[in-house]
Amino acid sequence: MATYHLQVVSLDGIEYEGDVEKILLRTVDGDVEILARHTNYCTGIGMGTAHVTLPDGTERKAACIGGMLSVMEGEVRVLPTTWEWGDEIDLERAKAARAKAEEVLKDQKISTEARVRAEAKLYRALVRIGSAQK
Repeated sequence: MATYHLQVVSLDGIEYEGDVEKILLRTVDGDVEILARHTNYCTGIGMGTAHVTLPDGTERKAACIGGMLSVMEGEVRVLPTTWEWGDEIDLERAKAARAKAEEVLKDQKISTEARVRAEAKLYRALVRIGSAQK
């Protein structure tokens, strides 16, 4: 399969730079898979697991949350707010965050603002858990 250059730059710095066969990630419009020779494209990133397929066919997963995806003249850049490689996620911490958010959501008397925040924390924890699992 043809490859292309991918650069992933988060607020923490360069997370990945090199050739890949493809990347699949969640955008604000749904899941998008970028292959070699993709048309120019720019969109916001949603919250989900990114799947990066390396030239040797191996796949790496990462929790990818927020930011922008840009495909310009064959250069693909992912500029996420948060990027955590699955093998670097603290699974126990993510499970604890999920449990805490679920506990908050059980309270029927919490404010709308508190409910929205707890739902966002729950979804983030679920993305991290899904990205960490093989």
